[in-house]
This record gives sequence, structure tokens and C-alpha cells, in this order.
Amino acid sequence: MKALGPIPPEFTALDDELSIGGRTASSLVKEAGDTPLFVYSRSIIEQRIAGLRAAMPERLNIHYAMKANPYGPLLQFIADLVDGLDIASIGEFEQAREAGYLPREISFAGPGKRDRELFAAIKAGVTLNLESENEAGRALQMGKQLKVKPRLAIRVNPTFELRGSGMKMGGGAKPFGIDADRVPALARRIVDAGANWQGFHIYSGSQALDAEALIEAQGHVLDLAAQLADEAGVDLPHLNMGGGFGIPYFDKDTPVDIAAIGAALEERFADLPNVLRETRFAIELGRYLVGESGVYLTRVVDRKVSHDTTYLITDGGLHHQLAASGNFGTVVRRNYPVAIATRFDAEPEEVVNVVGCLCTPLDRLADAAHLPRAEVGDLVAVFCAGAYGASASPATFLGQGAARELLV
Repeated sequence: MKALGPIPPEFTALDDELSIGGRTASSLVKEAGDTPLFVYSRSIIEQRIAGLRAAMPERLNIHYAMKANPYGPLLQFIADLVDGLDIASIGEFEQAREAGYLPREISFAGPGKRDRELFAAIKAGVTLNLESENEAGRALQMGKQLKVKPRLAIRVNPTFELRGSGMKMGGGAKPFGIDADRVPALARRIVDAGANWQGFHIYSGSQALDAEALIEAQGHVLDLAAQLADEAGVDLPHLNMGGGFGIPYFDKDTPVDIAAIGAALEERFADLPNVLRETRFAIELGRYLVGESGVYLTRVVDRKVSHDTTYLITDGGLHHQLAASGNFGTVVRRNYPVAIATRFDAEPEEVVNVVGCLCTPLDRLADAAHLPRAEVGDLVAVFCAGAYGASASPATFLGQGAARELLV
């Protein structure tokens, strides 16, 4: 038997079934028309953002990294709850505009921006987080062509990384950002060229649950930002401090202590160096804001035994939930939180493998999981499915197609 990850505490039972947004899982599937189905809870998103605002310093803005979940209704809903939006392609920009975001609320990062993406972003008034000197030169030239002052910031590749992060975005050679020692010269060049100078973006890692590691990284970010601005001899109008706040996916994971992080950041803000006194600060979060709000519902279509191992075969799988299958950057596969949604109040009574419908042994949703007995027709719930699920999985693999989505 292998342990399952912790189910977010907001999820409870209604009529013996999993309840999401006050509705039973089966009623939501009926409304959507079929499985597989992603369901996102408005109330959990609201709680996460409200809790974060209460814990963080008042002057710290919260940006949503839409790569985590670009579902249109969710984007529209979260727009009134956050202070800005971070995108990574012109496709995301178009989705953001459809959801009602203003260009001045949007910043655009990514190491491979094409000319047409730079042109559209500059023309619209989006802030570009520059990832190389070459990209800076192209952006400045396009600004001249358009006769506008492009809104330009520099994404810094710091010498440090976020300890314990699931995905390291800084420290050493990286395709992301500009090495810190080359930043001052580029900042000076941007300001001298008459661009609309927007400051720095410093992102060192993601999916960290250790508050002390996050506090340490934020301290390094503030120190580095002040040092680089001083060396360049420029003001720092804005500093995107990155994010990195994780959520508990696996057994023995515990929620990150945002109160401790907020208190430490409040102390740092009370004693800022002169170059940062007028700076506007933001953190950029995706997974932390929406990850625990999502549930992936998939139906058991077969139950079989092979060499004394029971398999629940579902109509879903890694083509919608690549991360839960263990194929999205994890080294050792561990179980996400999983439950039998239609028997949510029942006691576990058997150990089973929950797998998807694809013709590959990689298509695993839970290994040796201790669950209530499930039959054909029952619904399986995979939790922590609100981030890097539908949009980060190979939905067209084997012609399966996309899952349905609902915001409730």
C-alpha cells in the first residue's frame, strides 16, 4: 500500500458523495455532460487569496501567473481578486484580453518571444520582462518603429536558487533571464534609450513548502535588486519578486507557513535601502492561488485483476493529468490525493491501482491506493488539479481530446 496525498480540508461529503461548491460530484458530471471533468471551486480560490492578502504586507501586490490555469471563466473570476497578470505567450495575452484584463495589468515573460509577440505586446502597452540583450535590442527597435516607449523590465538570472524548490529557475546557466552581472549595463542602456523603464523580475524557483527557504530567497531577491539598481544608477519603479509558494501534493507534505513569510517580509519592508523606498513590489503566484481549488473527475469504466493486483480503469488519465501520473518533472512517482468521489464517506477496504485509458504503462493515477471498493460507473476524484492540469497535459494523445471544465 502506498500513501495518498492530503485532500484539501475544504472538501466534504454531501449525500455520501464528494461535494464541490455545494454540489455533488455526480450532479456536476451530469451538468457538464460527461467525464473526464475538471471542476474548480470559486470559494477555495477566494479563501487562498484572502488568506494571502491578510498575511502579506499591504504594499505587496499579488499577480496571477496564468500558465497555472488559463480557463476563461476562472481568469474572469480571479481578475477582481488579484492586482496583475503574468503571461508567457501572445496566445495567453489574447486569452487575457478576452477575460477583460487591461494591457497595463499584464507582464510578459518567456525566453523565446518571437518578433510578432514583441510587436503586439509593445503596441498594446504590456510590460516585457526581457530575457536577453538581443531581445532588448529588438524591443527597443520596435518601439522606434511604432513611435511608442516600450514598457521594459529585465528578468534577472540570480546566482542563487530557491532551496527545496520543485523546479529551480535561478542559479547557474539558465535559458531564463539575464545573468546578474550583465544586468546593470542593460538597465542603463534601456533608460538611456528613453524606454518606459519598469524594473526587475527575479524568480528563483517554484513549489516550495519550506517557509524559511522562501524567506531566505525573498531576502536575497531584495538585496540583489538593490545592488543591481545601485550599480546601474537607475531608479527601480517595480520589482516582481517571483513566487514559489507550493501546495501539499504528497503524503507528509504540510502547507507553507504564509504568516511567517509575511511577517519576515514586513520586517524587510520596514528597513529598505533608499533605492527601494519608492519601489512597487509584487509576488507572482499560480499554483498556490488555484491548485487546491481543482478536482479531476474520471469514471471507472472497467475493473480487472491481473496477477492478484486489482486495477480500476478510468476514462481519464495522463492526457489530462500529466502531473498526477508522475510525468511532469517528478523524479520519484508518488500519489496525489485521490478518492472515490461517489463513495466519499465510505471506509477504505481494498488496495487498487487506478489507471487511465491510454495504451502506455505511464498512464497511472494512483499506485497501490487504499480506497473504498469501487465498481464500474463510480467516479474517481484526483485533487490538487487546479494548476498544471488541463492546459499542461497532452490532451490530443491517442485522439482522446480535451476534458470538460467547470467553475462552481
